[in-house]
Amino acid sequence: MATYPVAFDIQRPEKFDRVQVALRLAVLLVLAILAGAIGWIFGLLYLAIPIWAAILISQKGAETYLAERGGPMLTLLRWYLALYAYMFLLTDRFPTEKPEEAIRFEVAPSGSPTVGSALLRLIMSIPSAFVLGILGIVGFFIWIIAAVSVLIQESYSEGLWNFQLAISRWNARLLAYHASLVGEYPPFAVDTGPEEAPAAGADQPPAPAPEGPTQA
Repeated sequence: MATYPVAFDIQRPEKFDRVQVALRLAVLLVLAILAGAIGWIFGLLYLAIPIWAAILISQKGAETYLAERGGPMLTLLRWYLALYAYMFLLTDRFPTEKPEEAIRFEVAPSGSPTVGSALLRLIMSIPSAFVLGILGIVGFFIWIIAAVSVLIQESYSEGLWNFQLAISRWNARLLAYHASLVGEYPPFAVDTGPEEAPAAGADQPPAPAPEGPTQA
């Protein structure tokens, strides 16, 4: 679905590291002991992103916010999606200082966000988030199959990997919309095909002028 202004993709590893599966299990075990910290982390992120976007829009203005692609917002989303991809067994590369080396996440800003519209996305995003949650349950069972397969043969079915990629891609599009970086609602589509460069919207703002003294 190359017409949507968000592109998300990952290079599939030829082989997966068995040790990395054990590390993921350890992380999940710790989070489970912490009384469902995964749900709390997602819940806080879901609430915080539109509020932070509203603050940035009020401080910078909509044009600057979009021209900078959210600035720190895009960095946060990229890091979160890289961590998500690692935990979902899409890649063995844990996001450290350069999550862009683990995943490809590109946004072509569009729309005309306001403080009010940014906060309204707390409600507008619910239908897509609900469907994504259902897909996440399916993805959890796929994760179990994939983990066992990696432990046995250091890989798992490409079809299952593509489905996990589709969930992550839906998540990336929803987060970009949730952060008011794009105006178009994320499509309800399990997209497993190759991802092209994001399509820029007709109302995409120009890049900000470089700062510095002007010369006569």
